[in-house]
Amino acid sequence: MNTVTETQDQELRAHKDHHASLRLWLRLLSCTTLIEETIRQKLREKFDITLSRFDLMAQLERHREGLTMGELSRRMMVSGGNITVIVDQLEKEQLVQRKVASTDRRSFRVLLTASGRKSFARMAVAHEQWVIDLFSGLDELDREQLNDLLGHLKTDIHRHHTTPSRKEST
Repeated sequence: MNTVTETQDQELRAHKDHHASLRLWLRLLSCTTLIEETIRQKLREKFDITLSRFDLMAQLERHREGLTMGELSRRMMVSGGNITVIVDQLEKEQLVQRKVASTDRRSFRVLLTASGRKSFARMAVAHEQWVIDLFSGLDELDREQLNDLLGHLKTDIHRHHTTPSRKEST
């Protein structure tokens, strides 16, 4: 088993004098980082694929009509250049294809090939099991409670984030 590094365990940066909210943030960040690193490693070992390539294929699996490079870039929150590199790699392996858009001959959509769909389906089953295994230390009630609490947090953060800040009157 791998040793947790300080870069993976953000919680090591906190100490008891920090506000409880800061310690909670660092714990959430640490859990996310550890889960993501585990998934990255398993994808690499079992399927010889990166998480970015898996994520791009997952986006395409959800959109059978394909997505433009711009849509992929926005959905994955990475630059167009990064998307181009990933699509080029997946296209070389015949997992995705570019098709000229019917509405604009200058643009194209990226779609999974039949081989890409089959390959992604195998990876998705394994991915789901890895996630289940990672959360297996929590019983069903704990998972539901954690999900509910994080849902409340997400809603509250979203509400505060999208509310325009009031300017202080002078």
